[in-house]
Amino acid sequence: MPSPHGFRYEAHASHTVRITHHHRPATTLHGPRAAQFLAEVEAASDPQLVMARWTGNYKRGNERTARNHPRNRR
Repeated sequence: MPSPHGFRYEAHASHTVRITHHHRPATTLHGPRAAQFLAEVEAASDPQLVMARWTGNYKRGNERTARNHPRNRR
């Protein structure tokens, strides 16, 4: 599974953090959640993975298996 890439974040003075993925808005965090995100991304060895996790935009490896399951075929 390749590591996530293309994420960026901008911290604003109004205690807001905007996360983008390939220059498209992914999520916006406010208040305590923004502070928690900033603390986690600053301490992380791989900030891309942290941003992917916070936005929910990452592969889990089971997408193909789930798509081919009989109950998901229509």
